[in-house]
Amino acid sequence: MSKRSSSSSSSSSSTKRVKLEKDLLNIKVDESKVDRSRVRLLSGPSEPNPKTATECVVYWMSRDQRMNDNWAFLYAQERAIEFQLPLCVAFSVVPRFLEATIRQFGFMLKGLKEVESSLNNVGIPFFLLTGHPTETIPAFVQEVKPALVVTDYSPLRVGREWKDQVGSKLSPEISFVEVDAHNIVPVWEASSKIEYAARTIRPKINKKLDRYLVEFPPVVSPHPYPWISSLTTTCSSSSSSSSSSSPSTNWDAVIASLQVNRDVPEVDWIIPGESAAIDSLSEFLNKRFKLYEKRNDPNVNGCSNLSPYLHFGQISAQRCALEAKKAPSMNGARDSFLEELIIRRELTDNYCHYNPHGYDQLGGLYPQYDNDGWAQKSLRLHQNDKREYIYSRDQFEKGQTHDDLWNACQLEMVHHGKMHGFLRMYWAKKILEWTPSPEEALQVAIWLNDKYELDGRDPNGYVGCAWAIAGLHDQGWREREVFGKIRYMNYKGCSRKFSIPKYVSRISKMVKAVLAKK
Repeated sequence: MSKRSSSSSSSSSSTKRVKLEKDLLNIKVDESKVDRSRVRLLSGPSEPNPKTATECVVYWMSRDQRMNDNWAFLYAQERAIEFQLPLCVAFSVVPRFLEATIRQFGFMLKGLKEVESSLNNVGIPFFLLTGHPTETIPAFVQEVKPALVVTDYSPLRVGREWKDQVGSKLSPEISFVEVDAHNIVPVWEASSKIEYAARTIRPKINKKLDRYLVEFPPVVSPHPYPWISSLTTTCSSSSSSSSSSSPSTNWDAVIASLQVNRDVPEVDWIIPGESAAIDSLSEFLNKRFKLYEKRNDPNVNGCSNLSPYLHFGQISAQRCALEAKKAPSMNGARDSFLEELIIRRELTDNYCHYNPHGYDQLGGLYPQYDNDGWAQKSLRLHQNDKREYIYSRDQFEKGQTHDDLWNACQLEMVHHGKMHGFLRMYWAKKILEWTPSPEEALQVAIWLNDKYELDGRDPNGYVGCAWAIAGLHDQGWREREVFGKIRYMNYKGCSRKFSIPKYVSRISKMVKAVLAKK
């Protein structure tokens, strides 16, 4: 394979960008390299050897589904240019994933279609593989013969198992690394252990923000070493996977191949993809940021509504933070937003990272975490308390409880794909109150959240359910029936914060409008 001299040019992404005003805030800009502390070795030699019979660099995209503001992609391109090699991006679509339905898969695939287009614009091919990544990625790697395989980071059990299996199947001569492109402070740099609560991780993250909360270097466009089509002459005929190079991906065929629940429909209130995510961030900061302090009122449009984009990696939390830092304080809205976006969100990755096998099970929530086990002891003490109401999974799913507020919360999630953030706490705590055991309550909450929420199957969701039901990252409160010392929420408390009838009426109208479209 011939190698041509490197030539860099400024990025020419077609994606809409929020206008940067770095000078106004003196944001530190790193114009050179990706911080190596974001990168950790999974298998193979610690340093790739491009002098062997290698042909390219591969970025196996998974959690961070975007080209721009993506440290994993930037690292892969940086090393490819250093080695004078082509770069490609591969994504493996599994036919089913946990409780995800066509609602979540449709949102994801529409975003990936934009990723393909963005990569095309900079001369980098995108390969959509279909099948289990433990089979598709090793087969693809064997065919294209990379010097380096880069992937993005996730703390969740399934993704970690995928990477372990992929690493075991790669040639020992291939370096396989992951890059934390999801957290502002890499999870292994923020802390070396499970943190007790936000108050314990906050100073550790804040201490390192100056180093990590920097502007992204530009994508080199076009990539100076073009892809050679002969590298993938047989991959498309692989029995364990199929692939196609942009722009010929048959997206309709991919969607048709999914073995997922299609009874939960896609939603039309949110547009998938990186461009729409950037537009949504801009709209929030420019028009609604001042309402963020009232975000706990579901009748006020004060939430950012960015969680689906953040979950699928269609926007970087770091980009959101950089832009929010430039916005006026808005009566504390900026500080509150950054607290949620950075401290609270990265706390959930910390917990799942250091407890990968127990984050979604009541019995596994506290290894190395809670020395006295106050929450578990309290729940066990009250597990046989009489419940005034007991509901089945089917009744929960259909919103058929005695509580009009809870039913509206559930119906918002089922038909809108995103429940209001404050009400998720009330919703989960009532499941604890109306199920026979805390174990069942956690299972029901996670099942419903993962099935209907666009941002389900996420550290935020698992930790949020565990906070509400099992006191994770919280403290003991006044002891009461069923809840024990777990923080309590009730209908009257919500009625003091916002108009419940107004919320219930709005959700009822929304559900009727959605059903009328079917």
